[in-house]
Amino acid sequence: MALRLIAGAGLWIAAALVVGGLLLSALFRDYVVRSFDAHLTVLLESLIAVTEIDEEGRLVLTRPIGEPRFDQVYSGWYWQISAGNEILLQSRSLWDQTLPRGLSPDGEFDGPVSRSDIRGPEGLSLRAVARTISLPGSADRFRYQVAADDREIGDEMRAFNEALTWSLSALGFGLLAAVFIQVRYGLRPLRRVGAGIAAIRSGQATRLEGSFPSEINPLSDEINVLLEHNAAVVERARAHVSNLAHALKTPLSILTNDADRATGPFADTVQRQVGVMRRQVDHYLARARTAATSELLGARTAVPPVVNDLCRTLGRMYPGRNIQVDLSERRALQFRGERQDLEEMLGNLLDNACKWAKSQVRLTVFLKSGYLVFKIEDDGPGLADDQRAAVFRRGKRLDETVPGNGLGLAIVREIAELYNGEVALERAPMGGLCALLVLPPAESAPAARA
Repeated sequence: MALRLIAGAGLWIAAALVVGGLLLSALFRDYVVRSFDAHLTVLLESLIAVTEIDEEGRLVLTRPIGEPRFDQVYSGWYWQISAGNEILLQSRSLWDQTLPRGLSPDGEFDGPVSRSDIRGPEGLSLRAVARTISLPGSADRFRYQVAADDREIGDEMRAFNEALTWSLSALGFGLLAAVFIQVRYGLRPLRRVGAGIAAIRSGQATRLEGSFPSEINPLSDEINVLLEHNAAVVERARAHVSNLAHALKTPLSILTNDADRATGPFADTVQRQVGVMRRQVDHYLARARTAATSELLGARTAVPPVVNDLCRTLGRMYPGRNIQVDLSERRALQFRGERQDLEEMLGNLLDNACKWAKSQVRLTVFLKSGYLVFKIEDDGPGLADDQRAAVFRRGKRLDETVPGNGLGLAIVREIAELYNGEVALERAPMGGLCALLVLPPAESAPAARA
């Protein structure tokens, strides 16, 4: 957003400065040309003032005009007086050349000063002023011309355009720097909001804190209200799941007790169906609870305490198993989710490994490609390729002699998928089964800027 604002402002500034520069250059050129013409007109009037008709009826100069460049050969400054097709007088600077006389613009009467661009000696471009007048004592009409090299106009324009270019460039860079500072300063509250949301997502905060400008306050208030509403919805979902679990456990317990006291095929059927109902209730309650919490902002669980507690508990349940734990990058091991969900997944996988292991279970936790990976290995009999896919089906048990309900791995997979993770089984290097649980880690939030 900041880049788009700065780029847009830069384009507008560049366009405005280019248009303004062209306009100023055009205005200055008009001013220079008018000033140059005014100077030539003054020289023309001076030339007229110093000429007169003598006693013999000839046109003569009574005194010099006062411009030294008129006396330097081919200096670029010239004057000429003609009558009809005859050149009467001309400046020394013309030497053996003449100026194009052109046409008289005023017929038989004195006319205004005319201005034009002509070619002079050596093909030089000249700016010329001319006037046709009558003098007392003569019936002829005299055409007075004064011309000067128009490169002076170009020199002034180049100097002005160079100064204008540098000035407008400096102004443009200054304006762009001011826009950059203004945008960076103006968008700072939005960056603080972004950093605050990142902190909430990573579990380092539960709401947006701090003061914001009046324009941003409604946004921060709405975000905090949304977070509170989200937390309330999740809490209500948890309460409903808990109430449903308690409501179903009592009737199922009564049915189980009555079936245990009774005999016959009907009692056996009730016991089997109650077992199925318990497994289904446990499965869907776990899934509903996980679905309610998997996208909760701020959910964050430290991995080492969960792993240590589970290994300690399973060590007491399976005293003949040597459970080894390797926690690499200990400070970075954070799971983006609820503790009970991580305990559910790891507990099922570790419990299965302990059930089937001969003597050794190894748990390795590490970060790989931006994901948190749990690797659980055992030295048990392992599984064939077709059996590894079958164990993830709900209620599927490959060995009925081992305690369980056949839902553990299915629950692990569904909880992992709700967190955009996955679980897979492969052969372990130590000969048994290797379970790989891949989950998203908790992100580190950047510190909010003041």
